[in-house]
Amino acid sequence: MVQISERDIVTIGGVLNDSARPLKERFRALFTLKNIGGATAIEQIHACFKDPSALLKHELAYCLGQMRDPAAISILTDVLEDLSQEPMVRHEAGEALGAIGESSVIPLLEKYRKDLTPEVAETCELALSRLRWLESNGDAKQDLQKNLYSTVDPAPPMEVTDVSVLRDTLLDEGKSLFDRYRAMFSLRNLGTTESILALAEGLKAGSALFRHEVAFVLGQLQNEASVPGLQASLEDTQENEMVRHECAEALGSIATPECYEILNRYLDDSKRVVRESCVIALDMCDYENSAEFQYADTLTKLPTA
Repeated sequence: MVQISERDIVTIGGVLNDSARPLKERFRALFTLKNIGGATAIEQIHACFKDPSALLKHELAYCLGQMRDPAAISILTDVLEDLSQEPMVRHEAGEALGAIGESSVIPLLEKYRKDLTPEVAETCELALSRLRWLESNGDAKQDLQKNLYSTVDPAPPMEVTDVSVLRDTLLDEGKSLFDRYRAMFSLRNLGTTESILALAEGLKAGSALFRHEVAFVLGQLQNEASVPGLQASLEDTQENEMVRHECAEALGSIATPECYEILNRYLDDSKRVVRESCVIALDMCDYENSAEFQYADTLTKLPTA
């Protein structure tokens, strides 16, 4: 096992915070810091919130949430409360606060569940629902990361396994967003062609926040059956850029030759977050088709000088 010193962590943080570096290198540095964890890694991630890239800042917040370290709460609070930050960045900060799972953030989330930006308001409502569920289901708390993806999800899966029932819940806009997310993660965990096609229907249902999460989940599944739906959403220039960006990254995870072709067509998209997502997605394609053991492999794959 490689021993990582504080100096190594700061060096990796230097890659993350160097705007002259290719974005794909900075992303790999970020995920390396996430995997290392600890105070120094969090400090290096915190320093990057001054970057102009909304995509990168969104990913910073995501990683802080996945680290589940309460030391990141004050950082994420500042990001959520900063109205000059892009909606997709603030939304991810709200989600990350819910992922960390500390009840101390409930008053903050209560405040921003009424935010004027729908994606932020809905995210804070979801995060509140997750925290309340945790309070009522303390015994299940340790099981929430026991999925194939080792991710901290914004909602726990349902116990239902009937795809038709889960599909109906997923697409029912009369249901709470929390219940629809629970159905979403249940369908993901089933991982069958039937459940994947049901999820893909969600790309055309509900709010932008909901559709973007469907795309994220389809990326986790890495199944070619979802490519037509993801392609259609990416190609729809009227679609919310947060959704299009997540579709691009999902295509990068699936990494078929068709995905390469689709992504290359949008490297010059009019939306910066979409262009940058295609760059990252193509790097993910390269990784998925290589012999690399781990995407976040900065210590051995990136120059540090």
